[in-house]
Amino acid sequence: MSHDDFPTDAPAVVTCGLPYANGDLHIGHLRTYVGGDVYSRALERLGQETAFVSGSDMHGTPVAVNAEQAGVSPEEFALDWHEQYAETFPKFNVDFDNYGHTHDETNTEITRELVRDLDEAGHLYEKEIMVAYDPVDDQYLPDRYVEGTCPYCGAHARGDECDEGCQRHLEPGEVEDPESTITGNPAEYRERTHKFFAVSEFADYLSDFLDRLEGTSNARNQPREWIEQGLQDWCITRDMDWGVDYPGENPEDLVLYVWVDAPIEYISSTKQYSERVGADAFDWETAWKEGVSDEHPEGGEIVHVIGRDIIQHHTIFWPAMLEATDHAEPRAVLASGFVTLDGKGFSTSRDRAVWADEYLDEGFHPDPLRYYLATNGGFQQDVDFSWEKFAERVNTELVGTVGNFLYRSLLFAHRNYEDGPDADAPSDEVAARIDEAVEEFAAAVNDYSVRALGDAVTDLARFGNEYIQRNEPWKLVDEEPAEAEQVIYDCVALAKAIAVLFEPLAPEKSERLWDQLGEPGTVHDATVEAAREGPAGDLSEPTELFEQVEDERVESLNEKLEARVAESESDDGDGSEGDETDEESDDNETDTDDTDVTDIEPLSDDRISFDEFQELDIRVGRIEAAEGIEGADDLVKLTVDLGAEIRTIVAGLKQLHDVDGLPDTKVIVLANMETAELFGVESNGMVLAAGEEADLLTTYEDAEPGTKVK
Repeated sequence: MSHDDFPTDAPAVVTCGLPYANGDLHIGHLRTYVGGDVYSRALERLGQETAFVSGSDMHGTPVAVNAEQAGVSPEEFALDWHEQYAETFPKFNVDFDNYGHTHDETNTEITRELVRDLDEAGHLYEKEIMVAYDPVDDQYLPDRYVEGTCPYCGAHARGDECDEGCQRHLEPGEVEDPESTITGNPAEYRERTHKFFAVSEFADYLSDFLDRLEGTSNARNQPREWIEQGLQDWCITRDMDWGVDYPGENPEDLVLYVWVDAPIEYISSTKQYSERVGADAFDWETAWKEGVSDEHPEGGEIVHVIGRDIIQHHTIFWPAMLEATDHAEPRAVLASGFVTLDGKGFSTSRDRAVWADEYLDEGFHPDPLRYYLATNGGFQQDVDFSWEKFAERVNTELVGTVGNFLYRSLLFAHRNYEDGPDADAPSDEVAARIDEAVEEFAAAVNDYSVRALGDAVTDLARFGNEYIQRNEPWKLVDEEPAEAEQVIYDCVALAKAIAVLFEPLAPEKSERLWDQLGEPGTVHDATVEAAREGPAGDLSEPTELFEQVEDERVESLNEKLEARVAESESDDGDGSEGDETDEESDDNETDTDDTDVTDIEPLSDDRISFDEFQELDIRVGRIEAAEGIEGADDLVKLTVDLGAEIRTIVAGLKQLHDVDGLPDTKVIVLANMETAELFGVESNGMVLAAGEEADLLTTYEDAEPGTKVK
């Protein structure tokens, strides 16, 4: 692994967190896989040798429970979902080089080999622990068979994770007041012998690893707290039948914890890809193993694209396993936020979600959704999906900006220059603007910003619209034909650059544009150097790439969704029954909508007068710049325009927001807050935010910085 700018000479592997083979995919899940696909394609556009891999996570308790309820074996149940996923991803142009699963022979063998290596190196040990047991049903209860109270924060917790509170990984026996998720019976703890991985021995390594780690800031900052609090060793076995058997002597018939064999599928899937295409095309060992290649002794460029709920697994457990077994450490981890629906969490049990198949059944093309998911906010921020917002982005940016420029330019070129406009090269102005777009594209890749990849394209299209409008070739055709031809040649050159740079986000539409330009081969093989080359082909008559989403369509889609949710909740009584147990290695389930009123802090009985309220100087501000404060896990230094002056304000947003995405955000500021010095920075005001997730308060319309809130 290097930390040189992409492209590098080392092979790169981009992975996506494994979907848990336990239910339908919705667009919340797709955000991670689309993000991974966009990033992988962007690396290839730069000329980086890249393998894009993932697979289905087949093991774990929910599969076993749901398979039993369905009357089939866990293997049959999980394979059915795996096959559905393998069919669904290509429909959204998510093009894995290899998509395997954790129960196949390759992953089983590599998992056992890696665990044996851990054992032989002295990193595993046995320990007597307390395991939940259902005395009524006479069975031990691993992981998600248990729920209760988190011992750290007091929130309701699953057996292996405080999913509703502090997000900590929980070891067997830690959950307080345990109950069986199968029967609802109170559980008791009984002593059992299990295998542990001595993760605590790697605390210093992991701290240094996080200093090197690239990607989103939440993937670096969140695990630092766990290290500072003291790492606990990790129980890697479970009392159940479904999973990869613990290798070697196994008197308790234990299987490996699902989070052991799940990330190893990244290696297994890469190996399967190499075996299919040949090591000369892609060498999995050079990418994943240290010391195999003299040229790349530290291995390849490993980039993990995951949901933020599995940061701990990818930045603590997984790199410790890799370090202990002489494998390459990850170069970057990109942890995405969740997708919500009209401001509320997705709920699979209440059918409040936009399902992947549903989106396609409505007749929508996959590329607009890819664009929406990739560019709507920073990658680590939550994205709120609504049909209105989707339609607005499609109509304004894809139809009104990108599509408008391409269609008007290519139609004019086709009608006036049968064999394409002829010129020696793009004009200096246009060549320089294309170079700038290519540089922005490369910078986005090295900043791990899929949103900025889209911005590079839409900004180039905006320039194209301005350029053709400013030069008015329709007036020049008769008066200055040579000048008109140069202008249109420039526009076609811009269209070709857009085709290349837009391929990661809209691969199918970009290929169609490539064909309209008459360019040879396929845009999927073109690198950014092709964007700098002038057009070479004969133009065909263009068609509009993107379709307007009408208001009537949005209204109809909303009515269908509301009716479906209402029917589901009616079938489910008050909605309190029927929530399935979710365990997803890339879990984008956000059942956050049905918050019990008892979880909301009660309103204060203490009242203030209107005069006291008037003493609060609350203003609209606009963030001009943002940077993390060295040594502070949570704090960000903000430069905020308050109209009358520019203020420096310190806010605890680092782990909850994409810091790079904060500039240009309008916020509400308590301007007459007393100044305070935090980590050597004087804070002159307070940015207002709601809740534990620091949902920034902003304005509905266009109030200028400095406007007073009354």
